[in-house]
Amino acid sequence: MALLIAASERAELFAAALRRQDPGLDLRLAPDIGKRADITAALVWNPPPGLLRTLPKLGLIISIGAGVDGILRDPELPDVPLVRYVDADLTARMVGYIVLNVLYHHRRMSEFRELQDRRRWQYLPEAAAHQVRVGIMGLGVLGSAAAEALLRLGYRVRGWSREQKTMPAIACFAGTAELDTFLAETDILAVLLPLTAATRGILDRGLVSRLSRHGRAQDLPGPVLINAGRGGLQIDADILAALEAGELYAASLDVFQAEPLDAASPLWSHPRIVITPHNAAESTPAAIAHYALTQIDRHRRGERLPYLVDRGQGY
Repeated sequence: MALLIAASERAELFAAALRRQDPGLDLRLAPDIGKRADITAALVWNPPPGLLRTLPKLGLIISIGAGVDGILRDPELPDVPLVRYVDADLTARMVGYIVLNVLYHHRRMSEFRELQDRRRWQYLPEAAAHQVRVGIMGLGVLGSAAAEALLRLGYRVRGWSREQKTMPAIACFAGTAELDTFLAETDILAVLLPLTAATRGILDRGLVSRLSRHGRAQDLPGPVLINAGRGGLQIDADILAALEAGELYAASLDVFQAEPLDAASPLWSHPRIVITPHNAAESTPAAIAHYALTQIDRHRRGERLPYLVDRGQGY
């Protein structure tokens, strides 16, 4: 029985971590696959279409990330269990990213950065946390954890998901029928949705324009967008247009329609955009290796696999 690592720039790092944790593991790194019939599990990120179909004994696919759209787009993907990566390490990193950027924009740090560049000492009024309404789109493991962390900091938190959910002290909205109400009551929007046919391109100018226009937090200059979900959720040009038109005050973007972000993109130079290179929740190779080995062991023993992907839903 062998484990294949495929389509990851960090494949060698994952392999080293796996060998440290299980020295006897038969490990293959694509494209050096060896005898394909030996491979029973695959640890992958955006594998080449058709690759996994060529492994006749494959019984388990493990995603290196929380998103699986890069795996599901393979039209020849074999019908075997697929699990996404979720653990405490990833969750803590994502919560930290969301909290960091909510605080950054709530405390108007992009403006203070501009003032610093001009060597200008100027007070800017700031809303209290309890006046700021933070909306989380996507109330899965990551979104729920981020919502709870923001609630502890005193923010007024609400959440939106495809299906109705309930969380203590958090107003929850669901489905297209309640999306407009959710947006109208949101000052800072943090997005942690999966990328599916239903969510692709959802972060367009039309959605942004429906964020809070009235009754927003005092001293918060305008709506804020934080996208740490998937790049395919957003329309890059629409976000830039909304910023230029004053429909958005600021944005933090960890993901983009095409990655890496083109050096010529005007997003780089906008003073109210924070750009990070898809690293909001970049877990350590050791954590991913431990997760992969745990899932392989569960599968071998016939136990229930946590975070099993529903292919019909896309996550």
